Amino acid sequence: MAERVRVAVLAGGPSAEHEVSLESAQAVADALPVERYDPALVVIDRQGRWSQELHQGAVDIVFPVLHGPFGEDGVVQGHLEALGLPYVGCGVLASAVAMDKVAMRRAFRAEGIPVTPHVWFTEHDWGTTSDRRGLVKSLDWPMYVKPANMGSSIGISRVTSMAELHQGVELAFGYDRVVVVEQGIIARELTCGVLGDHDTPDTSAAVELNVRGDLLDYESKYHSDYEIATVPAALPEPIAEEVRELSLHAYRSIGCYGLARADFLYEEQADRLYLLEINTMPGFTARSVYARGWQASGLTYPDLLGRLIDLGFERSGA
Repeated sequence: MAERVRVAVLAGGPSAEHEVSLESAQAVADALPVERYDPALVVIDRQGRWSQELHQGAVDIVFPVLHGPFGEDGVVQGHLEALGLPYVGCGVLASAVAMDKVAMRRAFRAEGIPVTPHVWFTEHDWGTTSDRRGLVKSLDWPMYVKPANMGSSIGISRVTSMAELHQGVELAFGYDRVVVVEQGIIARELTCGVLGDHDTPDTSAAVELNVRGDLLDYESKYHSDYEIATVPAALPEPIAEEVRELSLHAYRSIGCYGLARADFLYEEQADRLYLLEINTMPGFTARSVYARGWQASGLTYPDLLGRLIDLGFERSGA
């Protein structure tokens, strides 16, 4: 047997998405073909302490299956760059921009990519203004309130009144000092996976999220029994093509590398797409829509992981 590739799979981290990361990382470690890879789970606890220190010679490549701040915002990526270790996924800049919903949407708007109407403000803005309704005056009810730097639907609220807005904003400030408020739109929720280098990435089949109620929350995504996605999404071909094109445009616009998942709203009545966000380390659990989109496109989960590892080596020149 040829010498196996030593893969450090990072799991956990200090963000609110710690548990999701543990599930994703274990799924990755379990699915890597043992005849080719020698995976080792490296757990980062909620205080940021690592179960194993990484250095050149100890591992061949790092697969940072970390979600949210610290793991998905460029911090860990910068650390791995400083260590000189090849790693899977986007680099520092793309990770940082994609994690911050304010910076990300500025980049998309500069590129002419359609985004939902929204506003943002800081905890200081909210605490010192005498006109809180004025902060969201350009939007109508309902609205969605989100922490600027968080994922997995953590800290998100749908609000239909000032009283609910107050509650939603206070919840979001529990996770970040900047809050984004989006216009609520009656629309279908779609995702599309992107895989590849900077120049010639590919897209997966589009997936539709099956939303029960007002939003697909954390519990529904990770702990419910019902089917959360339709794979592939049943879309008119022109819309499916536009999803693919916008996914690639967004991927390139912030300099992604390796992988990303683009999330959309499709307003059927107006036949219009909005890009919600791009996620540089989507979930890799058994319910992951990213992996399922690629499965529907003919790429198995183990082969997807292998391609991501190959891309990490290609970027590093190893």
